[in-house]
Amino acid sequence: MQFDAKDTAVRPPVVYVMVVVPTYNERENIERLVPQLLDLDLGSQSHLSVCVVDDNSPDGTGAYADQLARASQRVSVVHRVGKLGLGTAYIAGMRHAMAHGADAVLTMDADFSHHPRYIPAMVAALPNAGLVIGSRYVPGGKVLYPLYRRMLSRGANAFARFTLGLRARDCTAGFRLYRRTVLESIDLDGIFSNGYSFLVEMLFAVQQCGWKVAEVPIVFEDRKYGQSKISRNEILKAVYTCMRLLARRLLGSQMRPNTEIVRSK
Repeated sequence: MQFDAKDTAVRPPVVYVMVVVPTYNERENIERLVPQLLDLDLGSQSHLSVCVVDDNSPDGTGAYADQLARASQRVSVVHRVGKLGLGTAYIAGMRHAMAHGADAVLTMDADFSHHPRYIPAMVAALPNAGLVIGSRYVPGGKVLYPLYRRMLSRGANAFARFTLGLRARDCTAGFRLYRRTVLESIDLDGIFSNGYSFLVEMLFAVQQCGWKVAEVPIVFEDRKYGQSKISRNEILKAVYTCMRLLARRLLGSQMRPNTEIVRSK
């Protein structure tokens, strides 16, 4: 039986949110981002911490994150041996967050294209959903980067929505807040994609498991420091991921939630 996303009994209040920030050469951005995250006011019912997942950045991002962790118990760092991909970085951060008792896990980029000011609204939306997306493509959302990148993003979203039947407007957004029970109900080891196509596969898994997805409008700005990690190879991987998941969808292979975990919450 598919899990009923409308069952509010499995949605206790979100008390502890851990923000997962994957990094590779993001020293300048982390220096500005982490203090802003720690200063956020989520209300009296919730508190927040930050986990930096660093892929052995040559610019010393990981070492600087260690300094931040020594200065505040609300900051932790996961060090990886090298540039292993965005998807595995997210999963490493998610596992770290759940191991440390987080009720919800928020993923975001380090470059301020996902601005911390939207996080309180995302947390406020979570009681009515299993996943909240900081969305560029719902009313009130906006994208502030060059035309060719806007067209690429729109095209990728349209392709993912058409091939996989995804209902969210922003399918490729990395600015997401997952309830813990959502992550526990998905076989994270079974997520095949890495890189940015991981985001599409995770959303596909969330929707197939029956969880409700909400979207909060954001203004998406281009990075001011560092370089974008998106490449032509990442685009090809995303197309492959959509076609692989389409084949699964057409063959009727459904992802099902772990109902024992869901019912225990």
